[in-house]
Amino acid sequence: MKKLGIIGCGWLGTHIAERVADRYEIFATTTSESKIEEFSSKGYHTTLVDFPDHVSEELTEWEVASELDAIIITVPISGIRGAQISMKERYDNLLKFLGNYKGQLFLMSSTGVYPQREEKEFTEEDQPAENVESENFILTKFPQANILRLAGLMGDQRLLKNYNISGLDQLVNHIHYADIVSVVEKMLNNQSKSKVYNVVAPIHPNKEEIINAQKNLPYSGERTTKGRLISPAKLISELNFEFQYPDPRYFHIERVIE
Repeated sequence: MKKLGIIGCGWLGTHIAERVADRYEIFATTTSESKIEEFSSKGYHTTLVDFPDHVSEELTEWEVASELDAIIITVPISGIRGAQISMKERYDNLLKFLGNYKGQLFLMSSTGVYPQREEKEFTEEDQPAENVESENFILTKFPQANILRLAGLMGDQRLLKNYNISGLDQLVNHIHYADIVSVVEKMLNNQSKSKVYNVVAPIHPNKEEIINAQKNLPYSGERTTKGRLISPAKLISELNFEFQYPDPRYFHIERVIE
């Protein structure tokens, strides 16, 4: 059985682990002592470790790293909403933890790397990873790393109707966690290396449309044709990827994975 490491195994990392645990032995890190027992009950090997914003003398190389076939990094590394805030010390701590890892590597980034106020459809080429501090730090040492720029994470109880939302006419860039997991799964199988993908649902309704759909209410308004959109075209083309949840209006409807 292959071995998969998940650094920062929180909400998303747990979903990934659950999907592939029948094919991968899971090695997870967490900052929460309460998670150790939970992960152990699932058969995961768990390490308690934090990546502070200051140089940590206690932090050492992950002793199992060299044994792992792939590592997925889900630790927040880009500041608030992807802002270009220097987090050099956290980056250095993470690099130290990885040591001289040679296997397949994934960094979970954010579509927040694109300008927030510009109204256009962004592709990966509009913001090369080499120009993004929160992505380039990993590529400098690990050029084989895959960068996945995740849109707003949704699914389970993470639904717009459960939040106090403003700007109801704004178009959304959202992604269901199940599709993120499927992207990772496909890239693991393909042994993908050095890829940068926007991971975002291809349909972009506005917030009011989504909330109404999730509350089973009609929506009679018109969708704006302008906004900040993130394109998944490269992901769809290169991976021949089909979204299980292409429309954020229906993220609340559970679908069976074949």
